[in-house]
Amino acid sequence: MSIFETLMLVCFGAAWPFSIYRSYTSRSTKGKSLLFLIILLFGYVSGITHKLLYSFDLVIILYVLNLIMVCIDTLLYFRNARIEKQRQDA
Repeated sequence: MSIFETLMLVCFGAAWPFSIYRSYTSRSTKGKSLLFLIILLFGYVSGITHKLLYSFDLVIILYVLNLIMVCIDTLLYFRNARIEKQRQDA
């Protein structure tokens, strides 16, 4: 287990609750990039896959937690896009 990998995942993970809160309360996609979120999802899935196949350790928990938070933010992106469309149509 690498302390640097752990610190990187903790730092990234610390930012996601704020992003999720902002996405939830703003009800807007402004400042969000779906492509960026998808790239992050792919990255976390790749990290989890690597841990499962080649280097299993407890850091996988941080990968999974981060993946869950990015999934939540991605779902909120789609919710907010729907809300924005409804506002335009009204």
